[in-house]
Amino acid sequence: MTAKSAAAAARATVYGYPRQGQGRELKKAIEGYWKGRVDADALRATATELRRTNWRQLAEAGIHEVPTGDFSYYDHVLDTSVMVGAIPERHRAAVEADALDGYFAMARGTQDAAPLEMTKWFDTNYHYLVPELSPDTAFTADSTQQVAALGQALALGLTARPVLVGPVTYLLLAKPAPGVAADFDPLTLLDRLLPVYAQVLTDLRTAGAEWVQLDEPALVQDRTPAELNAAARAYRDLGGLTDRPKLLVASYFDRLGDALPVLAKAPVEGLALDFTEAAAANLDALAAVGGLPGKRLVAGVVNGRNIWVNDLEKSLATLGTLLGLADRVDVAASCSLLHVPLDATAERDIEPQILRWLAFARQKTAEIVTLAKGLGGGTDTIAAELAANRAVLASRAGSALTHDPAVRARTAAVTATDGRRSQPYPERAAAQRAHLRLPLLPTTTIGSFPQTTELRTARADLRAGRIDSAGYEERIRAEIGEVISFQEKTGLDVLVHGEAERNDMVQYFAEQLTGYLATQHGWVQSYGTRYVRPPILAGDISRPEAMTVRWTTYAQSLTTKPVKGMLTGPVTMLAWSFVRDDQPLADTARQVALALRDEVNDLEAAGTSVIQVDEPALRETLPLRASDHPEYLAWATEAFRLTTAGVRPDTQIHTHMCYAEFGDIVQAIDDLDADVISLEAARSHMQVARELAGHGYPREAGPGVYDIHSPRVPSADEAAALLRRGLEAIPAERLWVNPDCGLKTRAWPETRASLENLVTAARTVRTELSAS
Repeated sequence: MTAKSAAAAARATVYGYPRQGQGRELKKAIEGYWKGRVDADALRATATELRRTNWRQLAEAGIHEVPTGDFSYYDHVLDTSVMVGAIPERHRAAVEADALDGYFAMARGTQDAAPLEMTKWFDTNYHYLVPELSPDTAFTADSTQQVAALGQALALGLTARPVLVGPVTYLLLAKPAPGVAADFDPLTLLDRLLPVYAQVLTDLRTAGAEWVQLDEPALVQDRTPAELNAAARAYRDLGGLTDRPKLLVASYFDRLGDALPVLAKAPVEGLALDFTEAAAANLDALAAVGGLPGKRLVAGVVNGRNIWVNDLEKSLATLGTLLGLADRVDVAASCSLLHVPLDATAERDIEPQILRWLAFARQKTAEIVTLAKGLGGGTDTIAAELAANRAVLASRAGSALTHDPAVRARTAAVTATDGRRSQPYPERAAAQRAHLRLPLLPTTTIGSFPQTTELRTARADLRAGRIDSAGYEERIRAEIGEVISFQEKTGLDVLVHGEAERNDMVQYFAEQLTGYLATQHGWVQSYGTRYVRPPILAGDISRPEAMTVRWTTYAQSLTTKPVKGMLTGPVTMLAWSFVRDDQPLADTARQVALALRDEVNDLEAAGTSVIQVDEPALRETLPLRASDHPEYLAWATEAFRLTTAGVRPDTQIHTHMCYAEFGDIVQAIDDLDADVISLEAARSHMQVARELAGHGYPREAGPGVYDIHSPRVPSADEAAALLRRGLEAIPAERLWVNPDCGLKTRAWPETRASLENLVTAARTVRTELSAS
């Protein structure tokens, strides 16, 4: 096919779409089901209607081929485990008794069975449920969900393409099941898994699928020759099937590198590549392999992970370069639109001029359709759209919001000394022990306590004008008093004020910093029914006034025990926001760090002796290629130290991280120079404690003994067992006892019981240590 005919054949598509609905209908239906207010039929009806609404919106916007299989009640990787029959033994009876309840049991756990481990989906803020596999795993095909979704779309008269997690990525994301040797490699199960995928493909073809998309984002990471050979074998076998749909293998989030020649040679009909994060690298690699003659190329030229309006002319130039490299070039976002909010036009509180800079899922869909139209019909067919786009880009570039000379001057004046504590850790530790006088194995929590219905109602009433600020603050004071009282009675050693006043750990601060924009309806799924509204970091950052001092000092006035000041760190402020793309991330991180440094110093001046600066996103923001790690970790750890280094030696700096793999960043954790770090460890059975020990980590650590992402209450014996396992790696004088993460999403009854058991466990193990 000539470049001209490839352009004429251009079509618009997407890989996935936000699941929740305009009003988060899915979240409400699922949580209603968990509480017994919604039955299974009503939940399924809600899901059916949401899928129908999404597909119709896409089709009406001009999307030629809608995705199916991207919708999920909880997580698409968990859905894949169900599809291939990889059900953990501890959940098998529940799944066989009731498929829906068993599905949620795997996601959330029950009082008798722990859930699957949860971790980050590559370098995004989406969490997936980690498959558990063993040498004895017997895969079985169950394509019921995938076939039903396809049938629903086809019944609406739509052209539909099922989207599945690819077999190589699925195995590379998996872990050895509990009790299986840690060195077991799930990828050794590939030959056992491929016939199951073959059956699913056959079922989808029978159900009417012309194309099926197999997502292989794991191939953008550094892969060994054996792993690349496995990918080649997988697509040789699947491509060699006779009764199958056409196969589109998709990869995104970075450059494919050595995996691109493997996929280019595979007997599949199409590839989908990311031309936003890795445009130049993927373009060069495509040219180096001689293009994709006879194949379909789906070009992800609209950023599916950020919310800034696309530069249409730049994207058209990229698409033009791709013409001639494939038999057919289609236009898409770089990845699923799951990672952005649904519709920017719902925002009423953002200035209209600034709102034009933003593109959520519906606006990105329109951009994709416009680009496909321009590619197929020429720029004259979209002249008006191009002119409007140029005006929007110029408006953003010239806005006073994006450039503050005072902020830039302060950032430029930063020196290496600003990022170093005044004394080395051993001297600081001695000063902190003398000052704080904590017991062996001190107990604490990560920061937030349950956000009750009363709190959320009070916040809504304040926004709606039903109560004034005085009434709202009275409610916050009462909540803080209850939280402090509970912690004292329970016997926790270092307390928190509970964060009753905070809507979200990033949004709360963003709303008080210049340069940020907040949304009202910009919900994005983090995991399951947990949705967040990432703020938009649009311009230069500064702190007009103190943000946390008032409520922290009020809490401290209620107790003689230390109360931690709680802040969100600079890297997490970036990672959990939609961050500006018009300057290097390192520059933006430094601006945020200086604003937070002012807050840290003000907390200390107000008498706060323990200050926690959370950086749960440090690992998730790690680039997917090892060659890109050093530069990122250098500026990320510098930003943390710049935030925290201005305090006295006897002020104890904590940090917190959760739900990621930490083994490959232990040196960076060390480089933060925090006095105490708390990390997720309950679901991973203290793996992180062993990783810290293997590194020789010299400071204090609190690997979590209570999994807060499950409603189950761990017994005191269970917490004590985890604590003993932690002591095998970390000396008692440096070990803290705490939950995995904040308690905001939990209910009070389970929180009370779990923390009481946590304190009992700590006391039990202290007694054991004193007797030994």
